[in-house]
Amino acid sequence: MLTRVERDGVPLTLTRRAGTGRPLLLVPGVMADAAGWQPVVDALDVPGPVYVLNRRGRGPSGPLGADYSLRTEIDDLTRVLDEITAAEGPHLGVDLFGWSFGGLVALETTARRTAAVRSLTLYEPVARPFGRAALPALREADAAGDLDRAVEIVNRDVSGFSAAYVNGLRATPVWDVLRPLAAPLARELTALDDHPVDLAALAALDLPPLTLLLGGDNEGVAPYGEAFAAFATALPRARVVVMPGQGHLAHAQDPRTLAGHLARAVRHPAHAC
Repeated sequence: MLTRVERDGVPLTLTRRAGTGRPLLLVPGVMADAAGWQPVVDALDVPGPVYVLNRRGRGPSGPLGADYSLRTEIDDLTRVLDEITAAEGPHLGVDLFGWSFGGLVALETTARRTAAVRSLTLYEPVARPFGRAALPALREADAAGDLDRAVEIVNRDVSGFSAAYVNGLRATPVWDVLRPLAAPLARELTALDDHPVDLAALAALDLPPLTLLLGGDNEGVAPYGEAFAAFATALPRARVVVMPGQGHLAHAQDPRTLAGHLARAVRHPAHAC
C-alpha cells in the first residue's frame, strides 16, 4: 500500500482509503493537511482508492527545504502522481482534486501529466497576487516564531474573516490544530506570489475534463471569488459548479456536501453539476 513517496531525500506522506478502480488524489492547500480532509474522504461515494497528500511542511512529511518554491510543490506532486499511477495501474490513470493553493499546484502538475489525469477538479484555486498585502506581517510573525499571530493574519488579512470570527476560533480546539499548520505559511504564500502563472497557455493545452467548484458565498467577493473568476475566465472549457451556502472551507464546515460535488465531478466529468 502506497503511503510514502520520497523526492530528493524529502518524505511525502499520504493517507489512503481502500477501494477498487481508478484512484482519486486530493491535494490540500495552506493551513490544511490530510487529517483535516478526512471527513471529506469518509463521505466520498467513489469506488476507487482515495489518497490525500500531506504536502511538505506539515508532518509527517518533510520540511519545505532551503530552495522551496511553487515549482518544488509541482515537482513533488508530479512524483506522487507518477508513483500512484504505477502502484494502482497505469491503465487506470488518476482523478485529481486540488483546493486553494493546492488547486494551482494540481493544475500545473496536470499540464505535465495530461495523459495520466482522467479528470481534474479545482475548488477555489488561487494565484498571485493572492495574499500579497499580508506578506510583510506574515514574514514578521514567522521571524518571531509567533504562530498565533500567523493564524490571526491568515484569517483576518488573507481570508477576510471578521475579528469576532477569529476571536471565536481562538477559543475552540481548532486553534491548536491550526497553529502548527501556520509554520510554513509565510514561505508558502511567498512562493505563490513569486510564481508566474500563464493561464492562457494552460488553457491551450489538451487538459482532461475540468470542473471548477465555487462556494456560493464567495461568488464575486474578494479574495476567493476574485481569484476564482480569473481561472474561470481563462479556462472557458471548464464546467463551473457553484455550491450554494458554502464558502472556502466546505471541507471543514460541510464535508458531506463537498464530497457529493466532488464525487459527481469524478463519476461524470462531462456532466458535473
